[in-house]
Amino acid sequence: MRIGELAKITGLAPSRIRFYEASGLIQSVERKANGYRDYSDDAVWILEMITSAQAAGFTLDEIRHLLPVSSQGWRHDELLFGLKRKVEEIEVLQQRLARNKEQLLMVIDGIESKPDGMPCVDNTQRVLGRLREEIALNKANASPAK
Repeated sequence: MRIGELAKITGLAPSRIRFYEASGLIQSVERKANGYRDYSDDAVWILEMITSAQAAGFTLDEIRHLLPVSSQGWRHDELLFGLKRKVEEIEVLQQRLARNKEQLLMVIDGIESKPDGMPCVDNTQRVLGRLREEIALNKANASPAK
């Protein structure tokens, strides 16, 4: 199939498909006598795997190592290792995001619960003090026990 049809099926711009090809993520295709690239049907599912992996947070280099080596399939152990490593990275990111959310909610609460009559500059110091304490407590709890 030609690149326009592949682009339409996958929803990717032809330039993106050519980029993936130049990056070695999809196999280079032979050009016909008329100069058009002729992609196999496998190119559709390879491109879908690439875009799904990118949406899951994989870099192009990581994807390159996870794609099937040939029509004979994947490198099983390398694929499993890469997938498990990405799950671990996502879990660490989720923990960091949860801490960030807690801190933001604490700041919002500190701003909304400003005591009547307290100047904003004093409330800012109060909120920042609570935030510093929370950050120090999180660091202390995250440190490995000796």
